[in-house]
Amino acid sequence: MHILLRDKPGEQMLLLGNEAIARGALEAGVAFAAAYPGTPSSEIALQFFQISRETDLYFEYSANEKVSLEMAAGAAMCGLKTMATMKHVGVNVAADALMTLAYTGIKGALVVVAADDPFMFSSQNEQDTRWYGKLSGLPILEPSTVDEAREMTVKAFELSEMLELPVILRTTTRINHASGMVTLGPLGKRTIQGHFEKKPMDYVCIPAVSRRLHPRLLDKIARAAAFSDQSSLNRIEGSGKWGIVCNGVSYGYVSDALNELDMTDRFRVLRVGFSHPFPENRVRQFLDGCETVLVAEEGEPYMEEAIRNCAQRFGMMLPIHGKGETLFSKLYEFDPLMVKTVIASCFDLPFSPPVPIPVDTLPQVPDRPPNLCPGCPHRATYAAVREVFGDEAIYPTDIGCYTLGLLPPLHMGDFLIAMGAGIGSAGGFSRATGRKVVAFIGDSTFFHSGLSPLASAVYNNHDFMVVVLDNGTTGMTGHQPHPGVDLTHLNMDRTPISIESAVKGLGVKKVITVNPFKFRKTVEAVRELSRFQGVSVLIAKAGCPLYEKTLPGFRKKQVFQVNPAKCRSHKDCVGKIACPAFFVSEGMVKIDTERCTGCTVCVQICPENAILPVSRKEVRQ
Repeated sequence: MHILLRDKPGEQMLLLGNEAIARGALEAGVAFAAAYPGTPSSEIALQFFQISRETDLYFEYSANEKVSLEMAAGAAMCGLKTMATMKHVGVNVAADALMTLAYTGIKGALVVVAADDPFMFSSQNEQDTRWYGKLSGLPILEPSTVDEAREMTVKAFELSEMLELPVILRTTTRINHASGMVTLGPLGKRTIQGHFEKKPMDYVCIPAVSRRLHPRLLDKIARAAAFSDQSSLNRIEGSGKWGIVCNGVSYGYVSDALNELDMTDRFRVLRVGFSHPFPENRVRQFLDGCETVLVAEEGEPYMEEAIRNCAQRFGMMLPIHGKGETLFSKLYEFDPLMVKTVIASCFDLPFSPPVPIPVDTLPQVPDRPPNLCPGCPHRATYAAVREVFGDEAIYPTDIGCYTLGLLPPLHMGDFLIAMGAGIGSAGGFSRATGRKVVAFIGDSTFFHSGLSPLASAVYNNHDFMVVVLDNGTTGMTGHQPHPGVDLTHLNMDRTPISIESAVKGLGVKKVITVNPFKFRKTVEAVRELSRFQGVSVLIAKAGCPLYEKTLPGFRKKQVFQVNPAKCRSHKDCVGKIACPAFFVSEGMVKIDTERCTGCTVCVQICPENAILPVSRKEVRQ
């Protein structure tokens, strides 16, 4: 039995923040969940995927975030309790549906988890999803601890059901990926069969209908504002004259800072957990007792602006600080020392930061940038493309493991902004420069957002080459399935879609599928496509070595070593592919047999044939 199905109310359990969110959804009675994986939200979907295999919970990995939201919305319109999970940039993909879904409302419950990523640990921007609350008019809840992540998920479902609106549960990486003790509540009863009542004049958003629905949404927002003012999720602590407003993980940093400064009696703290609609009357109550206020929030000055608006509306004249050169930055994550330092500076408190441990005499830690794994087929594909085009082509790329082709010596990445933009921008580069353009996209990303730009490129007679890097899984976020993955090894009935058939179906005339580990044949295929005028596609199809280890019948391939008697130190193996299994010792290239996967790409490019298989006996020794 999955650990989150343990029905022991009151019992405590150590959970990851994302596990706590999944548990909260189960306690709320979630019956239908959908997701497109994206760090830091991915583990929520993983729990649902596993739980769906042993219960009647329905879960699917959808092709993209918009599809996952629309799936959850359809089920919610039938009265089910549903959830869609995604990272912050995924909300952009889903936003088209989300904005109008606020007008139609829902009949069951729908919670949208939006996981923000301050400091961009695995993202292309630091977008602050709270603004979507204002943009859409939807309520936002923000947990400050792992246990609150469970509690607020339950409350989000309750709120959604009461208001008949989707509710956004906004988290950040430090909540999603922290571990903490969670007190379990009772598991909710799951209703899996719904009923849809046809009301086209409420649900079909033609202009005449939407004009009636918008006032209805404004009424719901007013109700939500009343709930926010009364909610225990927005609470005032302390009774001092100095005020601090905080949310999310910042609340923990503020609490620790005041304790360590021994100043809890001089401050009052407003912890905002129900952040949209903003609790204006609770804020007025808070400001009434304050002489000066500091707003501690990661990201944009969302609460700071709201606090200033409240003060102006209620005719209160007091200093309100937040973002500024000597205060908090819009950049990156907060940390306890930063918060303590800013509090001390803002309120002129005595504080001496701890003296850093001297490290001048220690050797410099070598940089360890993210890298493609040993035996990754993407590395072989990149090397083959570089063999033909070198630096002459423009290489727009996409979001996924293959983004790591940016780094030397591969240098396979000139432009990257969003999922699907590798293909989407390629036509612009080609038309504007007349140069050869090679766009890269992964298999999961191809289904997420590659089909539309490819269709547009074919229709508009663009001239560029697309390389679909098909490693048979959604690699970077943890090997989740996508519409091209066969799951028969898990006894799951799915209908995998052939990328080659899809590409040909969109009208691409020149398509070649290769195994990139057959290096020379891949180079020949790239060269053939380089001579084609129009949109051409190379499908580089070979499994992710990490994923393949999890499949039934996996057998480790024969590994290789460098024969020092034959090696002339050309270092082509390092200079062309830089596999992490290589290392240089005393000027000679060597292979770490523990890391080698036996892909043989280095064997094929060595000019001296100096890379030879290691016998089974040698490996055992």
